[in-house]
Amino acid sequence: MNTSALRLDHNPVSFTGSAHYNLYKTPSLFRPSRLSGTFRKSSAAAVVRCSSLKTAVTEPTREAVSRIDGLSQVSGVLGCQWGDEGKGKLVDILAQHFDVVARCQGGANAGHTIYNSEGKKFALHLVPSGILNEETLCVIGNGVVVHLPGLFGEIDGLESNGVSCNGRILVSDRAHLLFDFHQEVDGLREAELAKSFIGTTKRGIGPAYSSKVIRNGIRVGDLRHMDTFPQKLEILLLDAAARFKDFKYEPEMLKKEVEKYKRFAERLEPFIADTVLVMNESISQKKKVLVEGGQATMLDIDFGTYPFVTSSSPSAGGICTGLGIAPRAIGDLIGVVKAYTTRVGSGPFPTEILGQGGDLLRFAGQEFGTTTGRPRRCGWLDLVALKFSCDINGFSSLNLTKLDVLSDLPEIQLGVAYKDVDDTPIKSFPGDLRILERLKVEYEVLPGWKTDISSVRNYADLPLAARRYVERIEEIVGVPVHYIGVGPGRDALIYK
Repeated sequence: MNTSALRLDHNPVSFTGSAHYNLYKTPSLFRPSRLSGTFRKSSAAAVVRCSSLKTAVTEPTREAVSRIDGLSQVSGVLGCQWGDEGKGKLVDILAQHFDVVARCQGGANAGHTIYNSEGKKFALHLVPSGILNEETLCVIGNGVVVHLPGLFGEIDGLESNGVSCNGRILVSDRAHLLFDFHQEVDGLREAELAKSFIGTTKRGIGPAYSSKVIRNGIRVGDLRHMDTFPQKLEILLLDAAARFKDFKYEPEMLKKEVEKYKRFAERLEPFIADTVLVMNESISQKKKVLVEGGQATMLDIDFGTYPFVTSSSPSAGGICTGLGIAPRAIGDLIGVVKAYTTRVGSGPFPTEILGQGGDLLRFAGQEFGTTTGRPRRCGWLDLVALKFSCDINGFSSLNLTKLDVLSDLPEIQLGVAYKDVDDTPIKSFPGDLRILERLKVEYEVLPGWKTDISSVRNYADLPLAARRYVERIEEIVGVPVHYIGVGPGRDALIYK
């Protein structure tokens, strides 16, 4: 997809509101256009043009194995933005050097696309991305909500493609079950919200966590006690029927679910384990553990753009609560960030590009959800949000993904600062939605590199402009970029 139509006006405009704008395929023209709100001409300081590039000085490329082997015993890969950053690929690569790969939160709303050595594509939602590596044990921790039909579907798909799952996947007995009715309730809740809908995946994640938090949820371990399972499930179904008038509960529904889960319980039994014990014994035995985050920090229930967030904690704190391991055990955390920004669903998105420009990025990057197939909203890289994410998680390094998608652009914008409508600087990513709706984004404009970089494997071989883009990100957020994605394949990764 040719994205060269993304051009920038030489008389930039700053804007109020949620910082949405349109890009039109007009030669040398960048014309903002809003659905609502107002515009005003910016001062010259609003956008800084970085047209002159100093000669880049790069260190010799380190061997990939040396970089990975240098990671701590317990490391993690977490998303920095609103999800869909490409975490699965890095986990898949790193997993070859780790004994255990564990999911700590979320559910089947996580969509991780990975490729095997033959280039075959696998879309995973519950199974950890380390499954393609034969020596890796995959753990689904207590913080995950598990939809058993989906889990079995993934296992069947992997097995049918020659990926053995026998003895390689463990599911926490403390993890909560997500039922089909949770998905129905998710849709009813979204319909109830009407124009204020969250934009969930409708996979039942929020309702399942709600059941957990109000303490009437059903856990994986409850499948071992089918004598009490029907009563527990009936409480859940009656609760849903009382809350939503369009949810029709009949005794026959309970009977069918119980029979189905009797079969599920038998099949799941070999996978069930006390994963808290497994994780801590693995750490004691000096095994290397890699934690795979789902979603991302800007969707965190506490730190994200609430209420337009997920229902769990995809930031560093969720590792401890979702796996039952101590904070002091955790070492290196790698933040995965796309070279631009995307999000799915509703909610604030300060650097969003609307219109044809957003469409160009969307198709160039194939930005359609792994879980839902929904088109993702696209925009420039937001370094204020990224710095906020780095502060919360304490990342030791970053993985910058999809740098190749920007290759056709003549110029690239970086959102480097926020200001309120009265030009008062906003020092960090605000929690107040009203401020997010009215703030102005300040951009730096860097020159593009206008050449295909998908075959580059050494950092020094990247075009100067591409290196300057990477290094400017490092300068502003204060965290080194150690991994750079230049394509979807396993080998399309530069170690810096």
